[in-house]
Amino acid sequence: MHTNQKITKSIVEDTQLWTDLKAGDEKAFSMLFERHYEQLVRYGNSFSNDSDKIQDCVQDVFADIWLYKNNLGETTNVKAYLLSSVRKRISRLQERDRIFNKITSTDVVNFLFDFSIEHQLINDEVTADKVYQLNKLINLLPSRQKEALYLRYNQGLSVEQIAELMDVNYQSANNLLHRAVLNLRKDWNVSLALLLALSPAIL
Repeated sequence: MHTNQKITKSIVEDTQLWTDLKAGDEKAFSMLFERHYEQLVRYGNSFSNDSDKIQDCVQDVFADIWLYKNNLGETTNVKAYLLSSVRKRISRLQERDRIFNKITSTDVVNFLFDFSIEHQLINDEVTADKVYQLNKLINLLPSRQKEALYLRYNQGLSVEQIAELMDVNYQSANNLLHRAVLNLRKDWNVSLALLLALSPAIL
């Protein structure tokens, strides 16, 4: 891909691609697929260790989007829409194939995603050690608190979008995030300012 094409791809907003996709633009569809596929698979893998099933699930979501493009509505956040679609697809897959140990709801499926440290963002050894300890504590949080943190800081979703995606009300989503931060502060004696400063490097 030429440099100019890379630049064009980087500046095209998801919302514009969504609009073009709805109008039947195959290139827009392909760009959305390439932009979001890996992170959607990664999110799906947080609910199952059957990677092949999850990849099929994500591909089915995109296939349905293209198939029913004429019936798609407007969306203010394409990423949130895709994450929600994958989560719902997993739930249906779970009910059909019983691949999640016969659990009947994704609400009680463990969120398995491991937050990891991006070492290139951390130059100071002391800070790196603090981030490493914080990272360990995040991965010990209850699965729904960890998922809420992942959606908020890794995927950049709003509390409203998290609530819709996790099928809870706004207050419940806010409570999940609040309890997660309280648990981290309780187990890791650090100021909230430092916690929030370090979060982008982890999340």
